[in-house]
Amino acid sequence: MLEGGLMSKVLMLLISGDFFSAALIHYLGLRFHYLSSLHPEETPSFILLRIAVFAFVLVLVTSLVELYNSQRSKDKKFVPIRILISLALSFCTLSVIYSQLPQLKLTLGVMLIVLATFGCLQLLWHLYCPLLMKLSGMTKRVLILGVGPMAQKLEQSMSMTDNNYVLAGYVQPDGEVAAVPAMQILTSLDGMLDTAVRENVKKIVISLSERRGVLPVKELLQARFSGIEVVDAASFHEELTGTLLVKNVNPGWFIYSGGFCLNDFKRSVKRLNDIVLSSIGILLISPLLPLIALAIKLGSPGKVLFRQVRLGVNEREFCIYKFRTMRQDAERDTGAVWSQENDPRITGVGKFLRKSRLDEIPQLFNVLKGDMALVGPRPERPEFVSKLKEEIPYYSKRHTMKPGVTGWAQVKYPYGASIEDAHEKLKYDLYYIKHYSLSHDFLIALETVKVVLFGRGGR
Repeated sequence: MLEGGLMSKVLMLLISGDFFSAALIHYLGLRFHYLSSLHPEETPSFILLRIAVFAFVLVLVTSLVELYNSQRSKDKKFVPIRILISLALSFCTLSVIYSQLPQLKLTLGVMLIVLATFGCLQLLWHLYCPLLMKLSGMTKRVLILGVGPMAQKLEQSMSMTDNNYVLAGYVQPDGEVAAVPAMQILTSLDGMLDTAVRENVKKIVISLSERRGVLPVKELLQARFSGIEVVDAASFHEELTGTLLVKNVNPGWFIYSGGFCLNDFKRSVKRLNDIVLSSIGILLISPLLPLIALAIKLGSPGKVLFRQVRLGVNEREFCIYKFRTMRQDAERDTGAVWSQENDPRITGVGKFLRKSRLDEIPQLFNVLKGDMALVGPRPERPEFVSKLKEEIPYYSKRHTMKPGVTGWAQVKYPYGASIEDAHEKLKYDLYYIKHYSLSHDFLIALETVKVVLFGRGGR
């Protein structure tokens, strides 16, 4: 679901259209159910509740089958299959809900008609909605000032993510070696503004290998006052990919860019949310805890719980709790090392717990204690942090927020087991901190459900 930034315009349209369609069809289903008039005892607020529950379930299940994941739904022939799976899962989910709340239920015949109608509309919507964003007037033509590797990377990001940007071409500064196709270079610096106007450009992206003495300030200022948006490469890359460039920006970029506004009020709301949801999670999962503990004991000798020192907010040390997944004293001979693919230290039961993420359940108690949050950067070990801070610029800035049980990097990037992986995950962590919001936390939670269900990323 989460492509590029928090959510691309295409995905916003898809989700909004699905929710509206589900709500409208359910309302019409109610009218049909009561033969052209609503039940006299049902208040408008109760009717809205029925509609909201139905629409929310359909959108949630649509997300779980990854119809909102552009990379998995590029091949249009799989869209009908995913919709059929989504409808079947929605029917089962609604049946369970209606069995517990019978006052919300529709008759079987009406529910089947409503779901079938929604499926037809959803198929048309998902096939043709992305095309709407490519129509003239909906797209934004982009002119990239620069022809180096970063400019080439921006064009690749534009083509690989759902967005309404179309590359108009490149402007080549004097002396910069081209890494892009010559046919896409439209002009030099001297004719940049005329080219932007002629090509109906809406945004100019500055991606120069060397700005000193090259940046055409006068023409860029004229373009800005003409209504053309001007942004730097780092900001545009951030918008497209949902990550921050770390090695390609200086401290001034962080100082002058927007975001990073996690004030006391937002922290308090996030903390309250963590307490409520972690408490509910512990209550719901508590019946599983004895079974998991027994499986660990039977699988290998040693303690059930594993305790380890991690770094939290402002690099304060705390003790994290997890179900033990490795043999006892796994690091006795090697010291602190990252887990690798097919790690021999992991027990049979531990492999299942890691893949299903059940080993992280005890971290809900860390959330209750206040050492962690439900969503945030992954808590790292002090032994690794000291090395990563030397190798990766701005690495310590991820500790300005409490670490999370799940997070933006965890759902977007595979399990990290190297300095290169840590660098890539930092791009996501800093993006999350910069753009923190409760709605983003909610979307990350939805993605986490998919990660758990499909066993992605665990080792």
